[in-house]
Amino acid sequence: MLKDILYKVSIRSTKGNTNMEIKDLQIDSRKVSKGSCFIAIKGSVTDGHQFIETAIGNGAQAIICEIVPGILHEGITYVQVENSTIAAGYISHNFYDEPSLKIKLIGVTGTNGKTTIATLLWKLFSGLGYKCGLMSTVQNQIGDQIISSTHTTPDAISVNALLKQMADAGCTYVFMECSSHAIHQHRITGLQFTGALFSNITHDHLDYHKTFDEYIRVKKSWFDSLPSSAFAISNADDKRGTVMLQNTAAKKYYYSLKTMADFKGKILENSLLGLHMMVNDNEVFFRLIGEFNAYNLLAVYGAAICLGHENTMVLQVLSSLDGAEGRFDYMVSKNDRVIGIVDYAHTPDALLNVLATIKKLRQGNEHIITVVGCGGDRDKTKRPIMAAAACEHSDRVIFTSDNPRSEDPLEILKDMEAGVNVVARKKYITIADRREAIKTAVSLAVKEDIVLVAGKGHEKYQEIKGTRYEFDDKKILNELFELLEK
Repeated sequence: MLKDILYKVSIRSTKGNTNMEIKDLQIDSRKVSKGSCFIAIKGSVTDGHQFIETAIGNGAQAIICEIVPGILHEGITYVQVENSTIAAGYISHNFYDEPSLKIKLIGVTGTNGKTTIATLLWKLFSGLGYKCGLMSTVQNQIGDQIISSTHTTPDAISVNALLKQMADAGCTYVFMECSSHAIHQHRITGLQFTGALFSNITHDHLDYHKTFDEYIRVKKSWFDSLPSSAFAISNADDKRGTVMLQNTAAKKYYYSLKTMADFKGKILENSLLGLHMMVNDNEVFFRLIGEFNAYNLLAVYGAAICLGHENTMVLQVLSSLDGAEGRFDYMVSKNDRVIGIVDYAHTPDALLNVLATIKKLRQGNEHIITVVGCGGDRDKTKRPIMAAAACEHSDRVIFTSDNPRSEDPLEILKDMEAGVNVVARKKYITIADRREAIKTAVSLAVKEDIVLVAGKGHEKYQEIKGTRYEFDDKKILNELFELLEK
């Protein structure tokens, strides 16, 4: 019934009968059919209120809106709410029978590490014998069933529909990436989280949030909304790690490599073979590589302990796991022994972390050759910073296209070049064609050199002028390595 799914929604007025059955929920008027409830949301590009008439024409029986239309149709129920976006979260949760109450839902936020942490949690708890759900940038998963992913966190209706599928399929735990966009756009409003994790916060998404302070505030608002029954885990080594949890009602925990914390780690050895660590007085060898993964592992370990699982078993399963696709994926060509690394690093901090890890793993005088670009229609301020970071920490750099989207790739490259100082200008070249850029990097590499292809990671496409073309950095790198053997 419409009246039932309006539970917790801030309602200004209702016109019409709320005692009616609702077939489905829609925020896209084109998908509306007879018996639908259409939620008119004011988006960043379009305003759903403009499509109320279309929705009614397509069969909508109920309209959720902030502004009631001037012309009302007989037999249609109009519910005026304070905020349609917030209402969508609560309505979706109610419509799908409150799925987050039937599972243990763990959310992960932060600039870098979200996908790896969520994926490791899914792998860990699957390894512990539970049926689990995963909602990540790379893919959504119900047990072993893979469902393709198009956003870090889908819209509120899709999130709740998927959570219901997971609950109905018998999932005990669900692990979800929670992006700043999803928090700000209330895509996760109404969900009841058992636990929340914070990885770190660095320069990103300023095209959307406008200021770094606003970006921080949005992330923090999620922790502020957690109930006292939940737990919150934060990175004590991030300078905003404590701030994130300062107002939360949830039980607070911290992880760290550098200071005292509930979940304390120490790197004993970091090599291409993996990480040898101490974790809360336990000596463990992990298959993942790099200091950034040491942090990810500590976050996952902390969550498992907070969820009541036994220390030794958790570490035993964790030690056997690989990371997420496109996160420090590395391969080695046979004869030339050139090392290739594909990583999703698309922020200055993520790129610095990957390059710092590679430098620590170098055995001698191997050169680091970095292929990197920046996405179009996104935060332009990070472009020169990314370029400067690549040049400072690499021996050779090739600036290339990432996903140009609607922008001219050459203009994006100019923005990147603006960040390169006089000394570093001899280090880089620009090749707009990404395939050619990767090919050139491989051709420049000699025995034991390291080729880093950064920015796209797991993505299997390149978006140019509204069209997605098949493009897989890892596949291309492997093909080029095979040609080296011939």
